[in-house]
Amino acid sequence: MEEGTLKPAVAEFVATFALIFIGAGSVVMAGPSASGLVGVALAHGLVLAIMVTATMHISGGSVNPAVTIGLWVAGKMSSMKAAVYIIAEVAGGIVGALLLRGLMPEEYWKPANLGSPVLGRSIGTGKGVLIEAVLTFFLVFVVFATAVDKRGASEKISGLAIGLVLAFNILAFGPLTGAAVNPARAFGPEVALGHFTDWWVYWVGPIAGGVIAAVLYSGVFLRDKEPVTP
Repeated sequence: MEEGTLKPAVAEFVATFALIFIGAGSVVMAGPSASGLVGVALAHGLVLAIMVTATMHISGGSVNPAVTIGLWVAGKMSSMKAAVYIIAEVAGGIVGALLLRGLMPEEYWKPANLGSPVLGRSIGTGKGVLIEAVLTFFLVFVVFATAVDKRGASEKISGLAIGLVLAFNILAFGPLTGAAVNPARAFGPEVALGHFTDWWVYWVGPIAGGVIAAVLYSGVFLRDKEPVTP
């Protein structure tokens, strides 16, 4: 492990743990509490915004393997650091889901598949991959525009923007794919359940969308760091 990587890795673990514990927990509780899609979107958006803000100065607030891979592709993160981050994020998601399963009554989490994202009945895997890719594109584009590009919004408010992207993704497309836009968000509950139906959709889609957004933003807007003309 690179020198200075341990603390950021712990931050990524904790932040992703919180995202899955609260995010998947909100899906589980949406049934008995009838909080519905708005409550799920709000819970995901708030926890992501807060955890990105809390960890920005420690790890950069990636909290998502798709974001980490996008940063790596754009040359903003070393290969070793990216690998450590991804391991920490996936581990945080698994631990968060396992704890959620251990604490929640089975009659709550079982009907909701422990908050695992699932494809809608009329959504095939191809459409699922494309939807997740587009939604993750929005997320990673905003990450680059607010947290990476120093000419953009201050890092101090980037967490809010990033969290709001996740919230509007869920509001718009949550019923179709779950709008996970994060491999760890899907993989954690899947491991805790031992159920991996369409698991690859939530890896291929987000990673593809994240890479496209990273390449586009870095290639068009960060090239030579030229001033952005209004």
